[in-house]
Amino acid sequence: MTEPTPAPATTPAPIRILLADDHALVRRGVRLILDREPDLEVVAEAGDGAEAIEAARRGELDLAVLDIAMPRLTGLQAARELAALRPGLRILMLTMHDNEQYLFQALKAGACGYVLKSVADRDLVAACRAAMRDEPFLYPGAVTALIRNYLDRVRHGEQNPEHVLTPREEEVLKLVAEGHSSKEIGEILFISVKTVHRHRANLLHKLGLRDRLELTRYAIRAGLIEP
Repeated sequence: MTEPTPAPATTPAPIRILLADDHALVRRGVRLILDREPDLEVVAEAGDGAEAIEAARRGELDLAVLDIAMPRLTGLQAARELAALRPGLRILMLTMHDNEQYLFQALKAGACGYVLKSVADRDLVAACRAAMRDEPFLYPGAVTALIRNYLDRVRHGEQNPEHVLTPREEEVLKLVAEGHSSKEIGEILFISVKTVHRHRANLLHKLGLRDRLELTRYAIRAGLIEP
């Protein structure tokens, strides 16, 4: 009597990745890095934060890799929206900015990793796999920054100050500064024009500003848009 042939071992489905960057050339290069790994697959691309959110609404994803500096919605703003929209989605920030402020904002927004584009070919694949194991991934300089920040706060007995603006007000500010109309802002953020007007009035009042020009200058200083 012949022994039954054992069933072949099933290969785990690859990690489904959303890649968002406003430079098509960068997306192509990053996609090459990821798609050559058998356990990673880029299934959706986006050119800005708003497109990334829309892609997450449409398809099943395991991991989002987001550039920080993008038009309409930044990667930080998109990360906050995605964390609320898809709580199980892991988020990595991919950036050219070795910047402590961006690092802390990324972690606060829900990102589990922060990878520099300059070393993406070395670090990105490991960061993706770490994210899926629910492990944080930070480049060495980021770890140093976190430790220094913690020690400074302990030394001075300080806590991190809360942002003056709510996340939604920050999103509206960025879009106003980029020149979008109230109708366009409402469509991007899925809110009514009346709500946009209310947020805009709150922005002017909170920041003590008078018009769109002053809002734009503030957005540049806050790093929401590039000058």
